[in-house]
Amino acid sequence: MSALSASAAVIGGGPAGLMAAEVLAAAGVRVELFDAMPSPGRKFLLAGVGGMNITHSEPLATFLTRYGQRREQIAALLAGFGPQDLREWLHGLGIDTFVGSSGRIFPVGMKAAPLLRAWLQRLRAAGVQIHVRHRWLGWNTDGTLRFATPAGEIARSFPACVLALGGGSWQRLGSDGAWVEWLAAGGTEVVPLRPANCGFDVAGWSEHLRTRYAGAPLKPVRLSFIDAQGERFERRGECVLTATGIEGSLVYAASSGLRGLIEAHGVARPTFDLAPDRDELRLAQALAQARGSRSLAHHLQRQAGLYGAKAALLREQVAAECLADPRRLAAAIKALPIELVATRPLDEAISSAGGVAFEALSPELMLHARPGVFCAGEMLDWEAPTGGYLLTACFASGRVAGGGAVSWLRRCGVLSEPVT
Repeated sequence: MSALSASAAVIGGGPAGLMAAEVLAAAGVRVELFDAMPSPGRKFLLAGVGGMNITHSEPLATFLTRYGQRREQIAALLAGFGPQDLREWLHGLGIDTFVGSSGRIFPVGMKAAPLLRAWLQRLRAAGVQIHVRHRWLGWNTDGTLRFATPAGEIARSFPACVLALGGGSWQRLGSDGAWVEWLAAGGTEVVPLRPANCGFDVAGWSEHLRTRYAGAPLKPVRLSFIDAQGERFERRGECVLTATGIEGSLVYAASSGLRGLIEAHGVARPTFDLAPDRDELRLAQALAQARGSRSLAHHLQRQAGLYGAKAALLREQVAAECLADPRRLAAAIKALPIELVATRPLDEAISSAGGVAFEALSPELMLHARPGVFCAGEMLDWEAPTGGYLLTACFASGRVAGGGAVSWLRRCGVLSEPVT
């Protein structure tokens, strides 16, 4: 890279990119932020439509378990900017927060737009120049950055660059994963992108279930299975039947383990407890009561509390002879197997797994294969369930990458050391 000056490019206008820009600007760096969309933070805004869950209030030790095999790497990022730091940062923007009944933390008002407006205003006041409709196209042979713009392709040079391009989900909002090819071609290890926090397909529902109950909720239920590492997953919650399978918050929480089983064995067979508040023995006794002229549907509703989507799913999955045997029927209600054969497509997923391997990065998140280039956010190889965990790690990684770029500029002699 040429043009030695205290300047840096940030490519990607989501939480990680904006946070990196803030850290760089606070150090006196001239920051130019490039985003492919007409305005920054498009995915951030859409994610907050139903209520912006920014982080979680659970103890940090529990919080860190949500990052699975990348717990150690994410812990290092959160050490400098954890959930409480994020809340305090929000308060500094004038955004108050509160803890919901589930322990999740939300901004007052539950919306992302006021937060994003205040943040962008502060960044612009700090001198950050934001270029929209600038889609990054990789590097030229001389190391300059290529951008497609409304006026045609341009090339720009910076002594430091932070990439915060997102994963591969929600392509319409800018996260298209095109960067994978360019980084891999330059010698960076990139783990293939896969769906995370996603729905799953079954081999095929009956026409009756598909047309009558697609979109119907299953609540409450308990989902259980043993993952590919031999660990047991068991959690109570709710999910939704779809035309091709299942999705919803409970399924998203289990998606990493279910996806791992499909990758390892071609299929995942979790069980669903359709009556989590009922004891199996007492349930069998209730089902053994004579139903007389009542229909099976009426009997299931009266004796087991099952109706609608739950009853339809039960009848979809068990044989007729099982429906006629109270003990076998009770066992099926308490542990109904559903065979999942595929994840839904990556672009439908809430987030993605895979990305730039941490082994390809320094502790400051700089690429070993391309000094002066840092990576942050969802383009790194980690995943987490919804509940504030995704956003917290994106913010934290942006701060680390931004700080790393500041240190790099100082090591290069283009940025003065802070006055002490």
